[in-house]
Amino acid sequence: MTYPGSNFDDLARGLLAPTDYQNPTPKARYHLVVIGAGPAGLITAIGAAGLGAKVALVEKHRMGGDCLNVGCVPSKALLEYTEATPAPEFGPAFAWLREVRAGIAPHDSVERYREAGVDVFIGSATVHADHVMVGEQRLNARRIAVTTGARAAVPPIPGLRESGPLTNEDVFDLTDAPASIGILGAGAIGCELALVFARLGVGVHLFELADRVLPLEVPEASAAVAAALEAKGVVLHVGAGVAEVKAAGELYEVVNQEGAFAVERVLVALGRRPNTDGLFAPDSGVSLDERGFVQVDAKLRSSNKNIFAAGDCIGGLQFTHHADAQARALIQNALIAPTAKVDGLVVPHCTYTKPEVAGVGITPDSASVPLDTYRFDFSELDRGRAELDGNGFAEVYTAKGSDQILGATIVGHDAGEQIAPIGILMSNGMGLSTAGKALYSYPTRSEYLKRLADAYNRSRLTPFVAGIFQRWLDFLVK
Repeated sequence: MTYPGSNFDDLARGLLAPTDYQNPTPKARYHLVVIGAGPAGLITAIGAAGLGAKVALVEKHRMGGDCLNVGCVPSKALLEYTEATPAPEFGPAFAWLREVRAGIAPHDSVERYREAGVDVFIGSATVHADHVMVGEQRLNARRIAVTTGARAAVPPIPGLRESGPLTNEDVFDLTDAPASIGILGAGAIGCELALVFARLGVGVHLFELADRVLPLEVPEASAAVAAALEAKGVVLHVGAGVAEVKAAGELYEVVNQEGAFAVERVLVALGRRPNTDGLFAPDSGVSLDERGFVQVDAKLRSSNKNIFAAGDCIGGLQFTHHADAQARALIQNALIAPTAKVDGLVVPHCTYTKPEVAGVGITPDSASVPLDTYRFDFSELDRGRAELDGNGFAEVYTAKGSDQILGATIVGHDAGEQIAPIGILMSNGMGLSTAGKALYSYPTRSEYLKRLADAYNRSRLTPFVAGIFQRWLDFLVK
């Protein structure tokens, strides 16, 4: 089938899931067998092989996992294209995402990992206590790493499955634009795709059970994104759960307490479920929680201490960069010494709407301890005044009476970039006042950190301290 960008899809498939590939003959025993070639598995495999370990990597579908194929890469490619292109059209936009995906594919390809010394096996895996079966091939292992990721969850809403709903796993395979789409879930994925489709001229209805979009962010951030989506024509339905999806001729009606809303396609963005179904043999000794996520300790060890797990299949914060950090700890713990813990990681996140919303750590609503909030509006910066899109704000939340940073929220252009130095401060135990010791290029948006540090330093000037300082100044002029 030929469609805009189909040549790039063919290229990517040939690199990530070659149809003529023959699995190698297994070695007698591997130091590490890795199951799942998403971000966590790829980093684990190539990192371990780089240390000289004998490594096998098993992938059921395509190398690269969700991030490359059906997640971060295609969604951000569409967001960038539709923002930068006046009156963007569906065909060229989706051709661009396919070109971007194919351009990255060599980095995650079967051939690259083979050249790095990894034995790559294509097929379904079954995990036993000390080995992995891939079809009839047995991979004996000193250690096993489960990095199988997660997939979109489709809840049991009456009529939903019958509507043939899209998820992130197939929405990027569309070759024709629907006239309208109903998106269930207004988290990061739902909001980003709502913006993309609206920019492409698709009628968008966005449904969210919570009373606002991005319900885990601070209310002002949610309000900024909601206003931006509505300005693009997205119809928001918040505070009302979807009760039913039913056929209406060639369309589908998404029904909630407000009424019934007709759309051509339905897209589900309502959370994730782990890819662990049928993965573990009874003798594996691996415990799963009630949702199917692998239960691990702070060192990523399962209930079988020779079997580790990392990435989305263990739940928690499901971000590529989080999986990356866990993979590095897994290598240390599985091959060298079990000393690396992941329970104290500082994990930022970003929703790439316009404005972007980035956060790290806690928010005032989630805090269990008293906080001080330091805030600065980007429009008050000279760079913000000079920009056409200079709005937004940065907030940093510290322990009450201290400069210890417990969290932050940034809303505005490049929020995902601007959150990085706060993550560095938090990861290294440095307080907000430390930010005031650095120099920042003028005029830049990064000066917000200097302003926040100044605000903290001013807060230390209590009436008592101010009185002492004033007496000292008076003494100097006598």
